[in-house]
Amino acid sequence: MYAVIATGGKQYRVAAGDKVRVELLPAEVGASVDFSEVMLLANGDNIKVGTPFVAGSTVSAIVKAHGRGEKIRIVKHRRRKHHHKEAGHRQYFTELEITNISGG
Repeated sequence: MYAVIATGGKQYRVAAGDKVRVELLPAEVGASVDFSEVMLLANGDNIKVGTPFVAGSTVSAIVKAHGRGEKIRIVKHRRRKHHHKEAGHRQYFTELEITNISGG
């Protein structure tokens, strides 16, 4: 059984027992988080597609950690203009462990 959930402006395909890194969530480490924005729910050949969400379905997860991703280097260079600009970015994330998928 798997589901497609929406969080942080992105969509993630999850199954029970998966570890997923999503955009930073305001939850403590060890807390339980429920996602009600389930876009697709599949159990074998039985597939439910929401319009936009599947009614009555939730995905439960436990917050394992918070952190920051790898540094992304941004380099801008204009040839022959003596212009060179560098920047970096590290995105915050929350690591989740999916515990339960319940569908309506």
